[in-house]
Amino acid sequence: MWDVIIVGAGVCGCAIARELSRKKGRFLVVEKEEDVCCGTSKANSGIVHAGFDAKHGTRMAQLNVRGSRFMPRLSRELDVPFRQNGSLVVMVDPGDRPRLQALYENGLANGVPGLEILEREELLRLEPHISDHAVAALYAPTGGIVCPFALTIALAENAAKNGVEFQFDTQVVGVGRIEGGWRLETSRGSLETKVVINAAGVHADELHNLVSEESLTILPRRGDYLLLDKEAGSYVNHTIFQLPGAMGKGVLVTPTVHGNLLVGPTAIDVEDKEATATTREGLEQVVEKSSMAVKGLPLKQVITSFAGLRAHRPEHDFYIRESAPGFLDCAGIESPGLSAAPAIGETVAEMAAKILKLGDKPDFDPIRKGIQSPLTLTPEQRQALIQANPAYGRLICRCETVTEGEIVDAIHRVPGARSLDGVKRRTRAGMGRCQSGFCSPRVMEILARELGIPVEAVTKSGGGSQLLVGKNKEQEADHENL
Repeated sequence: MWDVIIVGAGVCGCAIARELSRKKGRFLVVEKEEDVCCGTSKANSGIVHAGFDAKHGTRMAQLNVRGSRFMPRLSRELDVPFRQNGSLVVMVDPGDRPRLQALYENGLANGVPGLEILEREELLRLEPHISDHAVAALYAPTGGIVCPFALTIALAENAAKNGVEFQFDTQVVGVGRIEGGWRLETSRGSLETKVVINAAGVHADELHNLVSEESLTILPRRGDYLLLDKEAGSYVNHTIFQLPGAMGKGVLVTPTVHGNLLVGPTAIDVEDKEATATTREGLEQVVEKSSMAVKGLPLKQVITSFAGLRAHRPEHDFYIRESAPGFLDCAGIESPGLSAAPAIGETVAEMAAKILKLGDKPDFDPIRKGIQSPLTLTPEQRQALIQANPAYGRLICRCETVTEGEIVDAIHRVPGARSLDGVKRRTRAGMGRCQSGFCSPRVMEILARELGIPVEAVTKSGGGSQLLVGKNKEQEADHENL
């Protein structure tokens, strides 16, 4: 029997796993997809919110501010790119001055440091491309940006280093009480545990409603994005929001930690919890609404579009509690969930540790080193690395300058990449201007070789997403002869 099973390997599930790995016990993360970071955590804005927006007194507000304060230290421990670039909430209607002031006061009440209201002249000095309609803005210097999948992967790797196990392609289909804990019925058999932590994202309500008389409702809310080339990455310096409305913070414009420019998201409620396809309507909204805050966006430099789903609760607050004895919910984690994740991980892990009376692990190691990029080394260090391992001298992805050595490292980490998307999220191979048009065949060959599988078994993202089909007997014979 496991001490704790965490259902869901998104950023919150992995943050909880890392915090639990500070304790003595047997911990398992189960995930229905083939890798960590396959849901909401892979398709969001990558924003570390300062914490001025969430309603004062809510769990969302408390954990947002605490989580954002953890992020600088966490990024150093886990070797994850993070930048405190500051954020601006732009007001375009002079009649909205009371709402801007209320946002400022809410931020002060939440404990957000350094908040200021800037008038147009000051705003223009910070952001020359700000909209001609911009009147004033709330400035939050502690706002930041992070790579959401790099953070999730790093949390998972550090948790695994400290003893947490991961099991993928494992969907939980039933939950029942047993003596001393719970039995989870999964697509790969039964699992028993003393404590369950439900971090299943948009599916968290389904799991909760199997064990609790108090019904929980999660509404999937789709957000469409446009990603621009690195040539457009310096068009703005700060994360630029619009004054929030009923559907959230509106369309934002922000640089990314990797040097691109990101525009989005929309906020469109959908019924299908797997509906992550972009729509023409959604992308047109992104284009139209982004121009309200930033003028002249170089949208001809868009290299891709994508969409993600937020786990929205009508009550608009995080749902973190013990819903049944030994069953902990971590649900309704929408924006600012990424910002709050370090604090959510600490909170939920402490709840589980208290139930089980877990002691501290004296040899917990908080340090994780990322994949070594030769570009970060001096010429002398780079030459020494290539001499020691020639794979670091073989360039695979030209757009993002990713070598074979980095891809091999990504595959053999724990948990490691098993698909094209898994490699992409860990190394950025395929995330550049050509969007894997040139490098994907070579990455597939490396995956096949390192995993010991036929190249036609390599998938884009697990499941039935094979990229090669229809290989005939003659081709198989030629392949064997090679």
